[in-house]
Amino acid sequence: MVSGLVLAEVPFPPSVDDIFPPSLWESAPEWLTKFSLFLWLAVAVVLIYFLVSYRDPKIVPTKKQWLAESIYGFVREGVAKDVIGHEGLRFAPYLASLFCFILVGNIFSIVPLIQVSPNAHIAFPAVLALSTYGLYLYQGFKKHGFVGYLKHATVLPAPWFMQPLLLPIEALQAFILQPVTLALRLFANMFAGHMLLLVFTLGGFALLNAESLFLKPVALVSWAMTIALTFFELLIAALQAYVFTLLTANYLAGTLAEEH
Repeated sequence: MVSGLVLAEVPFPPSVDDIFPPSLWESAPEWLTKFSLFLWLAVAVVLIYFLVSYRDPKIVPTKKQWLAESIYGFVREGVAKDVIGHEGLRFAPYLASLFCFILVGNIFSIVPLIQVSPNAHIAFPAVLALSTYGLYLYQGFKKHGFVGYLKHATVLPAPWFMQPLLLPIEALQAFILQPVTLALRLFANMFAGHMLLLVFTLGGFALLNAESLFLKPVALVSWAMTIALTFFELLIAALQAYVFTLLTANYLAGTLAEEH
């Protein structure tokens, strides 16, 4: 089973339609698809793991507690504190939650019988990016005031005659490009990884069923590529979770800075 569909029912080559699955059952609402199910599953995995790990904390931590503390400590010290500074410690819970949720959701792309990340659907990275967007706008307006933050985000320390050119560029970057690219980066990587795994997996079956005897052994090469890409996808899954969290911290640092 690939991407929740029986191989015999999947046309080859795979298409963009594979990212828009039907409802879980015939009478279910359109939004209740396997992506929605995997989204809530990712939330449940993160919540349950941390609740179980900290249910009875020990001075000498268990393996579960050690891993949970290590993940939070990595985000707290390596992202929140290093990028934002001491003020960033108050954002550590949000950043750690973001990192864990994206990481688990991304890893679904290589889990048997799931094999697709909810982040391969643009709606979910868009919501995550909008959450970050709302957070750093709120923090910016809170720290600098409405007019002060607009000036902080768009006015560079440059000669006055350069401002007509720089102002629209900075406004476009701060208020449109940052959230858009944040969502597109995560979506594009997970979508591309899913499609590559589909191509090589289904390509192996297509070659195996080919009429030419010379093409049948190539199916093994196609499946070997699937295995190699699966390990590569695991690396990409972790990297994209880290990049999304790091950029979120970077945008918050820019918002909270005294100067542009």
